[in-house]
Amino acid sequence: MSDTIIRVENLGKKYIIGHQVEGRSRYVALRDVLANGVKSLWKSFKDPKAKTRNNQEEFWALKDVSFEVKRGEAIGIIGRNGAGKSTLLKILSRITEPTTGRVSLRGRVASLLEVGTGFHPELTGRENIYLNGAILGMTKAEIKRKFDEIVAFAEVEKFLDTPVKRYSSGMYVRLAFAVAAHLEPEILVVDEVLAVGDAAFQKKCLGKMGDVATKEGRTVLFVSHNMGAIKSLCYRTLVLKQGKLVLDSNVENGISKYLSEDNLSDSQIIWDQENAPQSPELKFMKAYILNHEQLPASILDYRHGFSIVLEYEVLKPLKGLRIGFSLQNFEGIFLCGSNDPDGWKHDIRESGYYKSQCYFPGYMLNHGRYSISFGSDMYPHDRSLVTTSYCLSFTVEDTEGHGDSKERLPGILRPKLTWIVTQNFLVKL
Repeated sequence: MSDTIIRVENLGKKYIIGHQVEGRSRYVALRDVLANGVKSLWKSFKDPKAKTRNNQEEFWALKDVSFEVKRGEAIGIIGRNGAGKSTLLKILSRITEPTTGRVSLRGRVASLLEVGTGFHPELTGRENIYLNGAILGMTKAEIKRKFDEIVAFAEVEKFLDTPVKRYSSGMYVRLAFAVAAHLEPEILVVDEVLAVGDAAFQKKCLGKMGDVATKEGRTVLFVSHNMGAIKSLCYRTLVLKQGKLVLDSNVENGISKYLSEDNLSDSQIIWDQENAPQSPELKFMKAYILNHEQLPASILDYRHGFSIVLEYEVLKPLKGLRIGFSLQNFEGIFLCGSNDPDGWKHDIRESGYYKSQCYFPGYMLNHGRYSISFGSDMYPHDRSLVTTSYCLSFTVEDTEGHGDSKERLPGILRPKLTWIVTQNFLVKL
């Protein structure tokens, strides 16, 4: 019998994207629908061959994707936002159907694609364990046998008989992952959802997924922007770019491809208004890197300091807003991070345009390539607002030509980084 548990052949998924016709209001009343219908009917009667205004287009989230997965493999699926990773997992989880191609699965699939996937908000944690297990095809006896182990892993004993709609996002994830991982599916599919949990729980989940793959011989498909997690769990990666599979190789080659210059923005990114990372309270607008002369740069000299800058719009007054970043090396390993000055934790940031700028001193980084991710949350509850992954990249090297210098770099020292926050209501960014 073949060990192939997943076979994907020429897989494609097409969506039809509608575009708002210029001049048309977002609000459409019933009278507008009726009037437009009569107009369209009259135009068709006058000229049957006339074409309506083209306000739709095809978008291929996946196109011609083919690969096989053996039983017991842990596969990392990586790529930039919009590359098609989540679409692929939804097809494998039978949530959505492909437009072209086919998928062959052998065994039960447990998927964790969103916070609380498969949970009913009005039911308690206890009831949702049984409900989710039944959805996964488990018998009541199987669920009962694993019940105590699931509850212990999720650490929600005190809230087991509380409706899950009252759970925090972290509690939701803990319980959802515990159910998916412990009810013995042959294939476990996990999206970036683990980023919601705290660091200790993420480590615990990675350890469990490693046990599922190595000790229990089950298959894991793992999507993450955390290259450290991919490297620790997986031995093989699938790299997606614009809906196509561009590389199927070992984890080192996959991470190198993903973090190469072709897959990362350079030292500046300007988000357009419609696709900007945002929440109801906050919108990211522009991010860039400045060298010691306050000029945009993607290559920095290790002797001189530099700044990273994020420009954003506060959409409504916020108290406790924190803007922060994380710095990763070329392998995606987290090196350091920082937040806005402590004084902002207790101040109200009024609506308007802001710029948060963090200064790095010289002699902080070794030679190499680095990337920056930004995030924001609300203090003291740590409620996440907007996050971006690997949106900027830069290289640290000897730009002044002193290749034989005996100066040695200390590496990451974690000094106190200098933050400056300014507000500007007058300049439209």
